[in-house]
Order: sequence, then C-alpha cells, then structure tokens
Amino acid sequence: MKSLHIVTPVKDSIESTLETIKAILSSDIKVPYTYTIYNDFSTAENTALLEKYSKELGFTLVNISDLTDHPSPNYLLVLQRCRREAIAQDAGFLLVESDVVVAKDTLQGLFDGALEREDCAIAASVTVDDEGKINYPYEYARGNEGKCYAVKKHCSFCCSLLKPEFLRKMDFDALDPTKHWYDVQISHSAPDLGFKNYLFANLPVVHRPHQSRPWKQLKYKNPLKYYWIKFTKGFDKI
Repeated sequence: MKSLHIVTPVKDSIESTLETIKAILSSDIKVPYTYTIYNDFSTAENTALLEKYSKELGFTLVNISDLTDHPSPNYLLVLQRCRREAIAQDAGFLLVESDVVVAKDTLQGLFDGALEREDCAIAASVTVDDEGKINYPYEYARGNEGKCYAVKKHCSFCCSLLKPEFLRKMDFDALDPTKHWYDVQISHSAPDLGFKNYLFANLPVVHRPHQSRPWKQLKYKNPLKYYWIKFTKGFDKI
C-alpha cells in the first residue's frame, strides 16, 4: 500500500458534506493521496455548489449522472469503480461518509495502523458524537475507548480504509446489485479470505448519523414511520 484513494459519496446535504470535505483537506497526510467526491444525483442547485467548491477547494468531483442513468443510490457503482482504481494504484481505498468529520490525524493514523497489520482487511475509525461519546453504529465498542483491536462484528463505512491486498481478493462485481449498502457483506467476507478487521477506537471521528440521508433520522424520531418507508419503498437494503 503506497497511497490513499479517499472517497466521499454525496447526495445533497451540502452543509454537512462541506464540513467533511474541509476536515479531510486540512488533514495531516504524509503519503500521496487523491480525494474524490461522488455526486449521486444531487439537485441541480447542489450539483452547481459542488462544482464551485471543487474548483475552490481542490477535490475531484465525479457526477454519477455522467456515468449512468440509474437512479440514486449508486453505492455499488462507486465501490466497484473505486476498487479498480485503488488496486491499479496500490492504494488504500478510504471511504469517509458525508456525515462524518475526521480529526487531523485520522487518515494518516488509519494508513499507518493498517500498514502495520499484515492481516488487516478493513481499518475502521470508531464514531463519536459531538461530546466524544461512542455512538451509532459502534455502540458495542463502548468501554474500549483508546484501543485498537480486531473485531468480528461488521465495520461500518463511516470512515474505513480497505487495504489493496483485501480488495484484490474481494470481488465487488459479485455483490448483490439489489442491495443499497454493502459494509456488512464486505466486512463479514474478510475472515473467509484470511483477513481480520480492526476497529481503531484510538482514532475517533465525529458522526452525526444520517445527516447525509435525512429520511433515516426517522429511525430515532419516528421509528414506525421509518420502518414503514423502509419496507414499502424498498429503501436501505443491506
């Protein structure tokens, strides 16, 4: 692993996305890296804002509408494309969701930690709220603050690095295209391929759950409505 291929998938939610972008671009990264925003059919107004910020801040913007006419979400397309690019560059594929704010040392810390562990498939940062308390989806890690350890539970892609050695063995083209999210399937495949996943509770990132997908906040505010939408409209398949 020689570099980082950092990616943030985005659909609208420009305010939280801009926080994510600025935190990444101000990170202390010592290795070569690229940073790409994948715009998954945001509104015309928000697409124009992303194009403006791309020029001002210096990240690469890929409008998925230029790649496919398949409606959002297009997470699988992003995963497959980025896997190929990361393998070609011998780069770590580092996903940072648009409702996450990294610290200055997060990304370099994940790179170093993954590189030190030959059997590492995924190096994931634990998520915390604005007060620093471990939150969704890593509540199971409470009590292990400050540690880095192998986990058998799935690693979320809130802020996770997938090593190229793992990417070469994990065929994203075989993933089920009817699903919307793939972190569970991909992370649970690691042991079968001879790898381990590591949770870095010593490299926390701020996570404001589902700011990138506002309808999912119903899960906490109105769970009955959330599950009705989930099952009647087929949203959020994992």
